[in-house]
Amino acid sequence: MSLKDLAEYWRTGYDWRVHEAALNAHPQYLATIDGQNIHYLHVPSPEPDAMPLLLLHGWPGGIVDFLDVIGPLSDPHGHGGDPADAFHLVVPSLPGFGFSMPLAGPGMDPARMAGLLVQLMSRLGYDRYGVQGYDTGSWVAPELGKQDPVGVVGVHVNAMVTCPIGADGEMDGLSDIEQRRWQAMQNFNDGYLQCNSKRPQRRSTTRRSPRTTEARPAANGTTALRKPR
Repeated sequence: MSLKDLAEYWRTGYDWRVHEAALNAHPQYLATIDGQNIHYLHVPSPEPDAMPLLLLHGWPGGIVDFLDVIGPLSDPHGHGGDPADAFHLVVPSLPGFGFSMPLAGPGMDPARMAGLLVQLMSRLGYDRYGVQGYDTGSWVAPELGKQDPVGVVGVHVNAMVTCPIGADGEMDGLSDIEQRRWQAMQNFNDGYLQCNSKRPQRRSTTRRSPRTTEARPAANGTTALRKPR
């Protein structure tokens, strides 16, 4: 396929409306917490005793990464599974992604994101819940466990990045060999990071279309997004 063919596919062949319908199939809400907009899907399970589960995406992903698992996780019985494995799902766009814009200010690190999400779960009435995160979400998820050790019943992560994070003293115990290996890693993956640091910002849900969504007040200090009548 030539570049011209690819451009033509995105211009005339890609059916955005199919994906738009998939997004609009789930209840979406906006909350403002400590001045930060938080967009999220909230999909209660038909099983009343289901465990609440917070699903955290990575970079440069978004809530769309979880669309294929929302049905099986929230309604396993309807997908050939055990109803006892059901979850009430909360799937936020992390601050800086999708509709969780603009950022309320600098310093939106994993710990601060986690604090906002702890408040979100409290607003939704969930005092005990699990957390799953990958990539960026795998940094945020453990922070929720630290900040809400009573409420968070478990944390599961994948694609977790475990490089040093800049904490005081974390390098003190490294041997000479480990120190040399760490120095050799300073430019590791640098081309990838340099490339992405200079690209335009990507938004996972690119633009709110007035043809597809509108806002209305909802409970718990949130705003629900729905299709206009």
